[in-house]
Formats: sequence, structure tokens, C-alpha cells
Amino acid sequence: MFAVQFHRFGPPEVLTMGPFPEPHAGPGEVRIRVEAAGVSPVDVALRAGLSPSSRQVALPHVPGVDAAGVIDEVGAGVSGFAVGDEVFGAVDVSRLGGATAEFAVLRFWAGKPSSMSWTEAGAAGTSVETATRALDRLDVRAGTTLLIDGAAGGVGSVAVQLAAARGARVIGTVRPENQSFVAGLGATPVPYGPGLAGRVRALDAGRVDLALDVAGAGSLAELVAITGSAASVLTIADFTGRDLGVGISLGEFGGEPSGHHGLPLAAALSAEGRFRVPVRDVFPMSQAAQAHEAATRGPRRGKIVITAHGTHR
Repeated sequence: MFAVQFHRFGPPEVLTMGPFPEPHAGPGEVRIRVEAAGVSPVDVALRAGLSPSSRQVALPHVPGVDAAGVIDEVGAGVSGFAVGDEVFGAVDVSRLGGATAEFAVLRFWAGKPSSMSWTEAGAAGTSVETATRALDRLDVRAGTTLLIDGAAGGVGSVAVQLAAARGARVIGTVRPENQSFVAGLGATPVPYGPGLAGRVRALDAGRVDLALDVAGAGSLAELVAITGSAASVLTIADFTGRDLGVGISLGEFGGEPSGHHGLPLAAALSAEGRFRVPVRDVFPMSQAAQAHEAATRGPRRGKIVITAHGTHR
């Protein structure tokens, strides 16, 4: 098969496209012919050699953890899905990649609704699961007010919609140019940065019950002050949270595919017109280096996606 890959760590230019051994679906997995794959911050850090996980990677390595496509192999123990089904999801994240290729093996997935484009579906997997697990840990429900720090990014924009779907009131921190974007997703926008507590009070939104940090911008102490308790704050991006007693949710994707409830819910909400995956830009696989370069710069609004279209099969 063809695949985007890198043979050494470095800048986006180390990415090339060439032949690579085909993966096959193991127990509890499906293999897809990839239509689209997302570019996540973890993919960029891993390729650059800046991730703690980089030393676990055998080279050459195929980046990408999120993908969508058509099932062409079904592993043992999988029920309810068959060859030819359109699905979206993510690889076994312990493999740290494999999605940006002609074929990819998914460890958790859901059926792709017709309302969701291939580019949206290709970017959805880990953003939806990360956001869902974070909202579950915070116990976000109807009637609560949730502050999301970093509401315009890939995970933040998804978390805004999923929290709103639960009946929560959502406040989202953004750059000035992203205020209308986040408001369109269902959150009340507020500028991010120092002095956040005062700006939140000025909204006259009443008590902020919970806070989710997806930006890792050093705001945890202020989020604790806003909610009144470290137990009411969760971060997916800042390891210093341990020093404050803040909960940390990083890389929690264990379990069988049937246990991943976030993706089917996102698919159902999409079919109802209540959920979308914001996509910032789209590149063919032959321009994977440009896609990774775009993922390193702003504006942080939605996901970068690589598609198989225009790629020789």
C-alpha cells in the first residue's frame, strides 16, 4: 500500500509518501480503505521528535490516529459492521499512528452518517472521544455552567457542542477573531488570557460550576479560582495540574470499541443537525508536509485534514 511516512524525526519536510506494509484487522478491529485522516497536535509533536512518545516509535513511521473510510476487513469478534460500511474513528492509540495511509486499522469507530462529510469524519475520532471522556469525568449535565479554555481548537470546538447537547451552558475562551466562530457552536465567547476571572464575572453568567482546560496555556490557577475548587477543573493539556490538585485526562482510550460511546452520539447529533467537526483546511496525501506545517500555525480553529483524493491508489 502507499502511506505517508517519516524515516527520521524533524520538520514537516521529513514526510514522504511511498510503499509500506499493509496492516490487517486483528480481534476487535476493522480495517478501512482511508478516505480522510486528521492531523492532531500529537502527530506533529511525534514527527518532530518533541513528544515523550517519540522514543517508542520504530522508524519508518506512518503518522495519524484519526481516520474515516470504507471497511474492507472485519476482525474476529466484531459484530454489527461489515465490509462496505462507511465508518469513522481512530487507530489503537498505543500504536501512535498508522492512519495516513491507503489502509488503516481502527480500534474504535462508529458508522458515518450521511450528514457528516468525509473530511469531518476523518478529523473526528480522538477529538470526540477526548471531549466525551472529559465531560464525563466532570459530570457535565443539564443545568451546569461549563467554562472551556481553548474553545476554538479541535477538541475545544467539539467539547462546546457536546456539552451544549447535554443541556449545559458553555462559556468558551477565544482569541478575538474566533468569537463569532465559537458563538456559532453554542458557547458564550470570552477573550482568553490573564484577568479571565474578571471578564467572566462581567458576563453576569452566575456561578461557573466546572472548567475544562484544552489549551494548556497556564490558566489552571485562574480556573480553580473561578470555579472555587480544584476538583471542579479538568485539563487535557497541562501536566502541572497535579501540583494544584486538578484532574488530568490524557490518552484514556482503553477498552473495546463497543465501550466508546462518544462516536455514536456524535454521529446521531450530526444526523440531527446539532453537531459538526470544524475543519480548517484540507490537503491531499501528496501534500502531507504542507498539512503538518499548517497544523503548527494559527488560527487555532478546527482541524487539519489529509484526504486520499487525488492520490494514486
